Amino acid sequence: MSEATKDHTSSGDRLNPTVFYGSFIGIVAFSLWAMIATEQASGVINAILGWISDTFGWYYFLTVVIYLAFVIFLGVSRFGKIRLGPEHARPDFNIFSWSAMLFSAGIGIGVIFFALAEPLTQFYNAPDAPADQVAAARHAMQLTFMHWGLSGWGIYTLVGMSLAFFSYRHNLPLTISSALYPIVGKKIYGPIGHAVDIAAVLGTVFGIAASLGIGVIQLNYGLNFMFGITESAWTQTVLVLMIVLFATISAVTGVERGIRRLSEFNILLAVALLLFVLFAGKTIFLLNALVMNIGDYLSSFVRMSFDTYAFDRPMDWLNAWTLFFWAWWVAWGPFVGLFLARISRGRTIRTFVAGTLTLPIAFMMIWMSLLGNSAIDMAMNGATDFGQQVMNNPPSGIYLFLQEYPFPVVTTIAVSILAIVFFVTSGDSGALVLSNFTSILKDVSSDAPVWMRILWSAVIGVLTLALLLAGGLSTLQSAVVITGLPFSIVLFFMMAGLYKALKVEAFKEESYRLSLAGSLSGRMGGRSGRGQWEQRLDRAMNFPDRSEAQRFLEERVRPAMAAIKARLDQQDVGVQVNGGEQNEHDYLALNVDFGDEQNFTYQVWTRAFTTPAFAMRTRKASRNYYRLEVHLLEGSQGYDLMGYSEQQVIDDILDQYERHLQFLHLNRMEPGHINMPDSPEQPPV
Repeated sequence: MSEATKDHTSSGDRLNPTVFYGSFIGIVAFSLWAMIATEQASGVINAILGWISDTFGWYYFLTVVIYLAFVIFLGVSRFGKIRLGPEHARPDFNIFSWSAMLFSAGIGIGVIFFALAEPLTQFYNAPDAPADQVAAARHAMQLTFMHWGLSGWGIYTLVGMSLAFFSYRHNLPLTISSALYPIVGKKIYGPIGHAVDIAAVLGTVFGIAASLGIGVIQLNYGLNFMFGITESAWTQTVLVLMIVLFATISAVTGVERGIRRLSEFNILLAVALLLFVLFAGKTIFLLNALVMNIGDYLSSFVRMSFDTYAFDRPMDWLNAWTLFFWAWWVAWGPFVGLFLARISRGRTIRTFVAGTLTLPIAFMMIWMSLLGNSAIDMAMNGATDFGQQVMNNPPSGIYLFLQEYPFPVVTTIAVSILAIVFFVTSGDSGALVLSNFTSILKDVSSDAPVWMRILWSAVIGVLTLALLLAGGLSTLQSAVVITGLPFSIVLFFMMAGLYKALKVEAFKEESYRLSLAGSLSGRMGGRSGRGQWEQRLDRAMNFPDRSEAQRFLEERVRPAMAAIKARLDQQDVGVQVNGGEQNEHDYLALNVDFGDEQNFTYQVWTRAFTTPAFAMRTRKASRNYYRLEVHLLEGSQGYDLMGYSEQQVIDDILDQYERHLQFLHLNRMEPGHINMPDSPEQPPV
């Protein structure tokens, strides 16, 4: 293990003071300014927004396309089979739980707020909208799908993939700066890394605050609609405090319990609402419209992605819709990306890309199409007042819409619960992510201390109130566009770092292929003769218990490693043999120090499995048997050493050693080559 990695993994969980205090001071200062000098803050924010829109509008359009193209390229390329974690890692969550958390954290309250407001607004006021109502309706849904579809999820996928790869495969901290390791190396632990992480924290906080602000406005309207509770700053303050409290409780319980269960409940309730709208409304029309919307979106995707309205720029519309959405996705990138990484350890890049670009988007398309087309159909068939009211007052949309369906009391209560839970899942996920961003964790799979999650929940609440008091929804949207700009630049450095690191992984695979012939000849030498097949059969039918596995480590593996060490010591090569026990797994490790280049590590770990029934019948066997699996820096190699002779273990170590030397040669020949940090001893999972 390299010294840098040791320094940042050996100690216990603790605060990262530079990132935490830098972010915290900036957020508190902005919040106080926005609440005390409200008019000045609103004016400054709008002025900056105007400058960004005029100067960088083209840039936002271009960047989201580049991010998406990059992640699709990685998913279909040779890099797609690389695992986000050690080779032996497998996903922690099943596909349903994973999908539910993807959707709840990645989209959240916005789908309720905008599901009716955006289609109707685009139907009436979209730039270049056709005069024909049917064509205008199709154009409105194209724009809605565009703002909620592949482009935004390409950003989430990029950030999540980068964080998971560098943290779970190379044991770097679960922070944005880790993705820059291939570019700046150990400087990620200094001012450069701290600056990147502070930018990520600020963007994340503003992105979450915008979503929670939208949620507060939505809930305040719902309470007024159902119970007559006044829409006011005081009501919104109380709502923020209540939701922050619930989000804190959920964040404290962690991902596996609170966040996971809330996400699963949310997705089930959302599906129930969709089915109600589908079967209580014009079922055949809605199904036809869904298929048509998907076709329209896919066929016009490239054109819309590059349409900057250069000759006649509708700046107010762009700031409120396309530019806001692109900046909102970017600002949410660190938050959702870290959360995606946190729940995606063990998946391959290909399955990660395929899942994040299909599962939540499929649900979004169904949601937006069923609700949006139902609302547009109502507006086209006489409900003009309904359409205008929703366009002018977006929070009213879902409540006015459900009044036209059976059981309005039940459905409005259900949608309010859905909004609250979406609100809570965004808040608790955000508090968890921000806590991890501003901590130094001893284990990348663990989470920050409880007190930090509570603190960040409170910070999110204060900032949300500050932005609401400074001008409501428009100020929230403006702040997101502004904070999204600097992080969009960081994303390009993340792309470069990830691509360089994946090329190193490809060199490892190629080195195995190039050294395979020598490996095979080494394995064959001196191993033929009578009795060989009997030994192989005995080995295949052997199911050792833990004591036998431990004895094999000491009697066969340790002498083999000691022999290699003795020979390398004569050549003045730094080498160590160490071992021990972690989480009831025993191991021995041979570590060869190559200085500035990536070290060689050959580890042998015991791993327990349930003894097959036939083995239990044919011999006296324990309930579990143990394999002795070889681990390299990238994780388990999947084969078992149990039954090898000492010479065979030596041969296997040399095979892997020669492969590593071949990898170093290929990596050294690459212009601007990098060396990824070494991974510590990690037990199988």
